[in-house]
Amino acid sequence: MKFVYYIVFASWYVLSLLPLRVLYGVSDLLYFPLFYCVKYRRRIVHKNLVNSFPEKSEKEILHIEKQFYRFFCDYVVETIKLFSMSKKEMMRRMTFGGLDEVRADLERENKKCCFLYLGHYCNWEYVASMQYWLPEIHCGQIYHPLYNKAFDRLFLKLRGQFGGDNIPMKETLRYILRLSQGEKKVMVGFIADQAPGWQAMEHWTTFLNQETAFFLGTERIGKKMDAAIYYVNIKRVKRGYYHAELELITLHPNELPQYRLTDMYSEHLEKQIREAPAYWLWTHNRWKRTKKEWETGSWKWW
Repeated sequence: MKFVYYIVFASWYVLSLLPLRVLYGVSDLLYFPLFYCVKYRRRIVHKNLVNSFPEKSEKEILHIEKQFYRFFCDYVVETIKLFSMSKKEMMRRMTFGGLDEVRADLERENKKCCFLYLGHYCNWEYVASMQYWLPEIHCGQIYHPLYNKAFDRLFLKLRGQFGGDNIPMKETLRYILRLSQGEKKVMVGFIADQAPGWQAMEHWTTFLNQETAFFLGTERIGKKMDAAIYYVNIKRVKRGYYHAELELITLHPNELPQYRLTDMYSEHLEKQIREAPAYWLWTHNRWKRTKKEWETGSWKWW
């Protein structure tokens, strides 16, 4: 595995030394075989879009598909570029709004923890650079370890280069509790739009026209830590440039009824996706598990 890691790292690092304008040329070349020949997850993408937007015509769906695959290729080369991108360049390409308001909220409310909800939208890898903008706050992001050990190590290095912590999903609460004992305030990002396992499907809500289960960990840990909760609304300004606005969801999560915080996250995410659908990760088989299967308990036999 170490051999594979070093080979991939060396290859990606050398490729990352190319200017982004050249890498975007690679992206343009990659789009055609990916979309027309390999047809990478085309069936899943098409099904997800049709079910999410029943009001759209087949022509409109195809247009979004093409936009998505063009962006997906850009996401790949932009992520590779991170291996050699300077701090100055990163801060030029990924900017944040609302940070002063967050600082003021945390001080006024005497909050130690701040949680950020976000989705696999635009280039989510760039959001980890928030540590550059908030050096006085201890930043981190939750991650799910990859099955491939070499690529897991590769992405841990990639996401940790900005100074924030990579927090394994299964250690989230314990890790955050330890961080909260330090002098700095703590900010943790949760990408919570993937499909949870069967046993974690406790709450369902309507999301993009479909019954959808969400991870509840952010809500539960947020209430336990009495964290301030924000949504990270990312927009693509132009090719290679993004801006994220931190939008307050609640400063008092324990005042919300059970599951309401999770529903508010899904509402923010859906609004963002509907405004510019091409930038969400449609290749994920998000609705492979259904509420009917969960209710009948048929999954227990799998």
